[in-house]
Amino acid sequence: MTASPVPASVEYTGPGRPASREIDWPAISEVAPVLAATMLRYLDQLALSLRPASVTRAETMLRHFAGYLTSNHPEIEGLVDVERRHIEAFKRYLPTRPGKNGRPPLSEMTIRMTLGTLRTFFERVSEWGYPDAPRRVLIFNGDLPTPDDPLPKFLSDVDAAKLMQAATEADPVRRLVIEMLARTGLRVGEFCALTADAVVLIKGRHWLRVPLGKLHNDRYIPLHPGLVELLNDYQATRDDDIDRSIIWNGGPMSRHQITRIIKRIAKAAGIGHVHPHQLRHTLATQAINRGMSLEAVAAMLGHKTLRMTLVYARVADQTVADAYDAVTDQVDALYTKPNGLRANGNGSVGMTSLADEYHQRMLGNGWCNRPQQIDCQYESICETCAYYDTDHTFQPILEAQRNHAADRDQHHRVDLFQMLIDRNQQAHK
Repeated sequence: MTASPVPASVEYTGPGRPASREIDWPAISEVAPVLAATMLRYLDQLALSLRPASVTRAETMLRHFAGYLTSNHPEIEGLVDVERRHIEAFKRYLPTRPGKNGRPPLSEMTIRMTLGTLRTFFERVSEWGYPDAPRRVLIFNGDLPTPDDPLPKFLSDVDAAKLMQAATEADPVRRLVIEMLARTGLRVGEFCALTADAVVLIKGRHWLRVPLGKLHNDRYIPLHPGLVELLNDYQATRDDDIDRSIIWNGGPMSRHQITRIIKRIAKAAGIGHVHPHQLRHTLATQAINRGMSLEAVAAMLGHKTLRMTLVYARVADQTVADAYDAVTDQVDALYTKPNGLRANGNGSVGMTSLADEYHQRMLGNGWCNRPQQIDCQYESICETCAYYDTDHTFQPILEAQRNHAADRDQHHRVDLFQMLIDRNQQAHK
């Protein structure tokens, strides 16, 4: 088996990458040259369609897998030599592998992402017809750990108010950072990419144009008048090029600077640790709690599907509480309405229970167990339909229904059944 040449365009040593790594591609190529060439060819293709950060994550996970194989199974030269037993052994190894900064173990989410990245890699090299493709399916859905689904972390209304109050007492740049993130729901990367001319005036309303970002879509976010005023005041003090970042603090702001600012203001507010993405979660939750539609929230946040937005509906506790309160009276009616006395099936008399409320309304072929406090748009709907027909053979049933309604002061039902009875009597003459 001969190795294809490693693409010269592949380069994964960007700024901030440690000088020494657990294992590198030259070392992998010495032991498994075909495997290394297949993986690098695949990464070279990913670089044509994905963002650099996504390619870097895939490169890290493939390199770790290749490093495991070359260290523990040196007989493997190419991907075609990998078998299911190697995958099972790698799955046992992952929970023991040190995590970030050498802290063991890897999280379940990292393990899931690693196995998912490998599965996609195997599937694509097979679909693309790589000569070193695996012989059969090696990773299945059941191999991926079931992920936890925690609620997004967001600030309560009280803590959010404390943070905004603390921001008003900070210097203009720090206040603007807090206000921008809290009032727009921007991702930190989107905020860092904003230029000074991102604010536009459309039909008398100020909007923030967010450029292409994480999901490859751009959008417009309406700006709060107070935030527009803050931005105007800040821009008036600038003497740098207007094409620079919307906030210029001796240079373009990084996500690390923004994180430090938020931590500092949160500490001053006495609300503990706060990370930038919490402000995005907080705005979404506040908006849903106050009646903003999911579609509008999705557009504001730049979500491609409502499934991404629905997670905020889960944390919108006040919305759930309000919806529950709206039906509480009707639910309580099932348990608290006095039902009076009625004859039991054995001839005795006792208090009616919730299960016995079917005696509230007699139907032609059964009983309706709806408590009278709860309205029903279908009550006696058949008798009022233009296609409904009856004759004198149903007279005893109609009379029983009329009498039953009269005993319970259901006057509109008495009138309905009496009309039907009268009509039958006229027709039978």
